[in-house]
Amino acid sequence: MAPLIILLAVTLVLLVAGAVGVRGLRPWPVAVRGGLAAMFVATGIAHFVGMREQLISMVPPALPAPGLLVTVTGILELVGAAGLLRHRTAPWAAGGLGLMLIAMFPANVYAALEGILTAADDQLVPRTAMQVVFLAATAVVVVHHVRARNGRAAEAN
Repeated sequence: MAPLIILLAVTLVLLVAGAVGVRGLRPWPVAVRGGLAAMFVATGIAHFVGMREQLISMVPPALPAPGLLVTVTGILELVGAAGLLRHRTAPWAAGGLGLMLIAMFPANVYAALEGILTAADDQLVPRTAMQVVFLAATAVVVVHHVRARNGRAAEAN
């Protein structure tokens, strides 16, 4: 639940800041990028501190080197979070993070079905709903950038 709270809270704070006059935060997708970046920093750090063993236990047994997989995905989340903060790299970072969310979803299903995670929000339905929200947020960033690029191209013609 913490990643969802981080995403929503940071996005809301940035939306308010844009509404009260912080020019760089006025386009609402910028606020979503900031919320996603904060969320992925938090989850990326969790791959190394605090939840590492729990995350390793979530890796389905069919996959090799669970510790290495958790390390690599943690690094990718942190790099993706940094990429979200730059306009030029944001759509690529969001797209990559979205694909990673899809690729990591089987670990969430495995953990929920095997009872590895016991909190109410770690059960399959709430966890799936949160993943859908995270995936939708990454898609919003990609779609916004594609539409903005296509609009600029149409104006140039």
